Amino acid sequence: MDSGIAQFIPLILIFVIFYFFLIRPQQKKVKEHKLMVQNLKRGDKVITSGGIVGTIERIIDAEKAEVLISDNVKVEVVKATGIQALVNSQEVKK
Repeated sequence: MDSGIAQFIPLILIFVIFYFFLIRPQQKKVKEHKLMVQNLKRGDKVITSGGIVGTIERIIDAEKAEVLISDNVKVEVVKATGIQALVNSQEVKK
């Protein structure tokens, strides 16, 4: 009976290692990204998931933002999946 439990100990250890080195850091990264997306405001410089650098022109609703990528070129981006990173926070243009 003890040998049966002993066979599962390496499997349990592998799961614990995967949790601390893969699952937990990924959950933390997702949580930080969600918080960053929620705190976006006009003037923030962002990188889209396509690699385009732009400035938040306006927040359309809880899910979308309008990003200025060039003079008079604005694109509508889904915040949760379309915005990859925040470059820096700018003051609101007036």
